[in-house]
Amino acid sequence: MLIFSKSSCSIYHSIKKLIHGFGASPTIYELDELSNGQQLERELLSLGHEPSVPAVFIGGELVGGSNEVMSLHLQDRLVQLLIQAGAIFVQVLDAKTASLYNFHQSSSSSQPTLNSLSLHHKHSSTIFPTMATVTALVAEKPMVIFSKSSCCICHSIKKLIHGFGASPTIYELDELSNGQQLERELLSLGREPSVPAVFIGGELVGGSKEVMSLHLQGKLVQLLIQAGAIFVQV
Repeated sequence: MLIFSKSSCSIYHSIKKLIHGFGASPTIYELDELSNGQQLERELLSLGHEPSVPAVFIGGELVGGSNEVMSLHLQDRLVQLLIQAGAIFVQVLDAKTASLYNFHQSSSSSQPTLNSLSLHHKHSSTIFPTMATVTALVAEKPMVIFSKSSCCICHSIKKLIHGFGASPTIYELDELSNGQQLERELLSLGREPSVPAVFIGGELVGGSKEVMSLHLQGKLVQLLIQAGAIFVQV
C-alpha cells in the first residue's frame, strides 16, 4: 500500500489515521518533502487524480483520494481490499476468534517516480465535567464529540472537523471520572460502538460512518454552518 500526500494536507492525516487503525503501515511519500515532488504530482494529475493528494494505491492499483477511500470504508470493503493486497493479515484461530492483524513497514526511495515505485508494498479543548448527563453536556453547544483518546477513528473524525475550522467541545470518555456512565447513556441512545458520537446543534448525528456519509454528500459543512460551529464570511 502506498499513499502520496503532502505534509500540510489535513484530509491526508484523517486517511492515515483510518488506515493505521486497521493495523496497516503504508509507505508514504510526502510530495512537498521530495526534490522530485512536483514531477510526481504531475504524474498523479495525468492519471486523472485531482486534487493530486491524497492518492491511495492498494495492491498496485489507484484506489483514489479521501472520498473514494471513505466510500469503501462506509461500504465495509476497505478492510477486505487491504487483506487481499497483503497490507494487513488476518489469522483465523477459530470461528469465534477476533482477527489478528500484523503489518510490515517498507522502505521508501529518496528519488522515486511513479514508474519506478513498487506499488505492491505490504506494508479544541477537552472538558472534564464531574457529573453530567449526555443531554446536559450537548445542550447549547454548536458541536460536541464524545471520544476516547485511544480511538483511531475518533482521531480521524476530529481531524476532519478541525479541517473545516470548527472547534468542537470534546469529551474523552477514558479520561473522565464518569466516563462509563456517559458511555452507557450513549449506548442507550443506540450508539454502538459508543464512540465517536457526534452531536451537531444538540442533535445526535451519529458516528464515523454517518459523519463521513454527510461529508461525501456535501452536507456536513452546511450542518456545521447552521449550528454555528463554523462561520462563513460573505
